[in-house]
Amino acid sequence: MLYGRNDEQARISSLLAGAREQGRSGALLLRGEAGIGKSALLDHAADLLADGDGARVLRVTGIDAESGIAFAGINQLLWPVRDRLDGLPGPQAEALRAALSGSGPSGDAPPARDRFTTGLAVLTLLADLAEDGPVLCLVDDVQWLDGATAETLLFAARRLAAEGVVMLFAARDDAFTGTGLPELPIERLGRDDAERFLAGHGLSPAVRDRVLHESGGNPLALREFGMAGARLPDGSRPLPVTDRVIARFQSQIDELPDKTRLMLLIAAAEGRGYMPSLLGAAHELGVGLEDLEQAERAGLVEVSGRSIAFRHPLVRAAVYQGAVAACRLTVHQALASSSEDADCRARHRASAALGPDEDVAVDLQDAAERARKRTGYATAARLYEQAAYLSPDMDTRGARFRAAANMALQAGRPDEAEDFATKAGALTDDPAELAHLGHVRAVVEYERGNRRAAARMMVEHAAYATRDDRAAMLRAGAAYAWTSGERPALLRAAQSLPDDTFVGGLALLAGDDLEHGVPLLTGLVAQARLTTPEPGVTADLDETARLALILGDDEAALELATVEAARCRLNGLIGALPGVLRTQAQAQVATGRHTDAEATLIEAISLACDTGLPNDEWRLSAVFARVAAVEGDESRLRDMPEKTGGALGLLELGLGRYDDALRHLEAVPHQYSADTMLATADLIEAAMRAGRPERARAPLARFRAWADAVQQPWALATALRCEALLADSAEPYEQAVRLHEKATRPFERARTELLYGEWLRRARRRSDARTPLRSAIEIFERLRAKPWLDRARAELRATGESGSTSIPTAPVLLDRLTPQELQVVRLAAKGISSREIAAQLFLSPRTVEYHLYKAYPKLGISSRKELSRLTVEPSST
Repeated sequence: MLYGRNDEQARISSLLAGAREQGRSGALLLRGEAGIGKSALLDHAADLLADGDGARVLRVTGIDAESGIAFAGINQLLWPVRDRLDGLPGPQAEALRAALSGSGPSGDAPPARDRFTTGLAVLTLLADLAEDGPVLCLVDDVQWLDGATAETLLFAARRLAAEGVVMLFAARDDAFTGTGLPELPIERLGRDDAERFLAGHGLSPAVRDRVLHESGGNPLALREFGMAGARLPDGSRPLPVTDRVIARFQSQIDELPDKTRLMLLIAAAEGRGYMPSLLGAAHELGVGLEDLEQAERAGLVEVSGRSIAFRHPLVRAAVYQGAVAACRLTVHQALASSSEDADCRARHRASAALGPDEDVAVDLQDAAERARKRTGYATAARLYEQAAYLSPDMDTRGARFRAAANMALQAGRPDEAEDFATKAGALTDDPAELAHLGHVRAVVEYERGNRRAAARMMVEHAAYATRDDRAAMLRAGAAYAWTSGERPALLRAAQSLPDDTFVGGLALLAGDDLEHGVPLLTGLVAQARLTTPEPGVTADLDETARLALILGDDEAALELATVEAARCRLNGLIGALPGVLRTQAQAQVATGRHTDAEATLIEAISLACDTGLPNDEWRLSAVFARVAAVEGDESRLRDMPEKTGGALGLLELGLGRYDDALRHLEAVPHQYSADTMLATADLIEAAMRAGRPERARAPLARFRAWADAVQQPWALATALRCEALLADSAEPYEQAVRLHEKATRPFERARTELLYGEWLRRARRRSDARTPLRSAIEIFERLRAKPWLDRARAELRATGESGSTSIPTAPVLLDRLTPQELQVVRLAAKGISSREIAAQLFLSPRTVEYHLYKAYPKLGISSRKELSRLTVEPSST
């Protein structure tokens, strides 16, 4: 019976009822000190679900001894359902088989998937199991899970939706933080509940009061001290409850025979309860299973089948901490010699090492490589760190710290990567080694948002890198430099890598050489559109799509980003996808597909959070800034953590605050890319509206030069619009309107038509003005560009337009859908199955079906067959 846990039990019961009755999923993290009753609440949840037909309970308990074995926890959780792997999509099944079997790519080849594919596979597998009834996953002692398992389970938990799966985690107070999961703190029992807990122990009032005082309301302490009665540890010194409980266990252990204590120590050091290893070490040390009899009778351990389990982790801690160091080392040596598992053998050899030992360090390095090949990068980083500390040779130690830094970087842990890189740097003066560590530090700085510093570091260190690393570092440094405006670093990269078209083209643009720079980059984009990329390669297409955006080639950018996103989905490359989706969303915003861009960005932000990359969220959110500016959503834009002067200037321009717009836009750094050149066009209009034409002439020359170089119809049309503003002439407006008819960027077209309509009205050509103004109103309405729509309607009324100034439009059914419903509906309309859609969107099939179920009534249909008759693809611009 649980005392004082009514609220906690109700919270868990609600989650389980949602899964059982409505197919809802949920996750919850129980947090509290050792002995507070987290495991008891997990047991309670298992008992509640066990009453249902078809229900399934899967359990895993973190074991400190297995924290250095990649996917040890996943094996424990999913081994009973491993026969269900054949039903998973190919890349997911391959990833989960590798996790369960311990196999990875042969040789030095990296995995053909990223580290999140296993998490998606777990999500799909749990959803499949839930087809037969609700599924409950209980994850106890999360603080001791291996890093690969923890990351995998977190990914699955964050993406739960409508599968009928509940995941409950239990962790110590100071562990497993920053997960993003809802948390339930487990507090100590109050006096009344603690007294009820002790009611059956037959304690005298004096002893009961001492137990209540010493235990502090901790249920484990109450039980142990209540059982001890008057034989409590000395309470003269105030110790934390955990230490007092351990002291209580140690007093019990001290009363046992020497052989029993030794056998307990072997079990504590082995940690997993794996009988063959235990008995092998026991035989070598002259003890056996029979020596555990008194420990069993005392309730310290349970022996069943092929395993030994301590009653509570603190019992194991008491056994291990209470043994002298020499005895612990002897036990680890015996366990190492008896272990058949290479990873376990490496762990015990490391625990038995008295000082640096290269043989042991090699074993740990081999274990790290096994973890790496299975995408267990966090585990690999930890093992490389251990290997470094055991390395006698300082150069070898530094190399292993460097490898730990690389693994930490791949695991998405920049702080750890920087720490390892610092330790490695202190052990070497080799220029190539220092260059490699500089690469790590530069990536860390970029992830933290220090992009200019990252660009300088990357380019400076590239000068000392090996030939193989040098080109990659210079390209990365050039990209960092371009995005941050660090022109000297970009020029230096180009000088150091003269034959690289990508770096050279960017440097020429930065140096205002449009004549030579634009053709170089345009050629790269054209070549990419004609090339079929190899499976699994992600960087080149996304890089080229971003080049297309720089050049204002919206169609190429959207095409390349869409192809790259599809390949990431096909190959399960989840970690790379948020960046690709950002590029895709930028192209969608540029071409006026705001609804699509919102769906794309929401998916990207969700994936960034679910993969533990929260720093990417602000970068992704910045794409919304231009949409907010177009829509005149001032509060939304100003609340964004990352907003450009261009977006703020456009907002002020739309709201008619021209002096403020000019101030923001003149502060935008000069750069020959589509984003900044759009700000230049806005600056020209703001200067003219503010009555300062002299501040528009130089920006107009820059914009015209860029438009002539890139030869994009929308850019040429916008240049003509800006010229018309200065010339106060109809002819440039007329040319611009004609160009816009075959161009992308409807917002720019509508703005040109608005300005042309205003000019025609002022020229007393009211009838002629109505046609461009009506067209502008239609576009502004579709883009929800309220400030601009209000201006266009006012202009149309000023021409004497009678009746409603609103252009009648058919209701857009797709606007009724949520972003995720929109994604699902579009894929389903193509005839793609729910299972295939789930694999593409990294959801479970049941969640896909849930979104379709919610979307059908909004679209006025009831089946996939009817969906196929609707037009659900974005309209072309």
